[in-house]
Amino acid sequence: MRDNTLKYLLVMPAVVVVFATAIWPLIEAARLSFTVGRLNRPGSLDQYLGWENYTWAFFEEPAFWNSVWVTAVYTVLTVGLTTVFALALALLLAPGGRLRSSAQTLLILPFAMSPALIGVSFRFMFNPEFGLFDAFFGVLIPPLADVSWLADPNLAFAVVVMADVWGWIPFLTLVLIGGLASVPRDTIEAAQVDGASGWRVFRDVTLPQLAPVLAVVIILKSIFSLKTFDQVFMLTNGGPGTATQTLSHYIYFNGMKYGQIGYSASVAWLMVIPMIFLTYAYAKFVFRKA
Repeated sequence: MRDNTLKYLLVMPAVVVVFATAIWPLIEAARLSFTVGRLNRPGSLDQYLGWENYTWAFFEEPAFWNSVWVTAVYTVLTVGLTTVFALALALLLAPGGRLRSSAQTLLILPFAMSPALIGVSFRFMFNPEFGLFDAFFGVLIPPLADVSWLADPNLAFAVVVMADVWGWIPFLTLVLIGGLASVPRDTIEAAQVDGASGWRVFRDVTLPQLAPVLAVVIILKSIFSLKTFDQVFMLTNGGPGTATQTLSHYIYFNGMKYGQIGYSASVAWLMVIPMIFLTYAYAKFVFRKA
């Protein structure tokens, strides 16, 4: 009886915290999406209630689909590039790697920076007047000097992707280093004794055993890429135009600038749907039975 009471006292605060920080905001967003009308424009009296917030997003609002497209491309690029570069670094820095040294401790520095700070830093570095990259290209590649990186839609999107990849590579590298450390050395040595090349060892031995860790890394990075906001907000604020406006920025833009709280809550719920599937997949991999 005493043990059960102790367990109850320990579990209940966690339940309250989860409800207050995760479940209740979802319930409140659902309530707002059905009960608060969407203003067609600031100051307009035309309102759309209930499901019409969702139908407006799907059938009447091109900006919504633009933000979905930007978010999808951004997610694919950042997840793919970050995973590839992180895996390459992990192979170099893992036990037995050629460059294993105190460099591993430096990997955590970029990840220790907040996304907002990374966004501000890259905005200054790509400034065409006094930015670091402008000075670098001015010396080595003069045709790329004085380029307004953040004024061009394609270049601005590339800079946003680059900033995210730079910030996430260190953390994923450390995770993959841990995964590589769990690969049995005797299996690798046996393949090498049989005459397998380095590529064959990686493809047939290392990669299959690293697959569960890679799956967790890809799913986790996808979740964070889908909901990215602060880095985009500080770097480009969704511009130029809507070239870098992700779904999270679109929700903020409509909710805070135009006061369309109900509509923003509806779009937020639409964003929750893929997040639920990704979270389920992540939990399935992390907490799967041995």
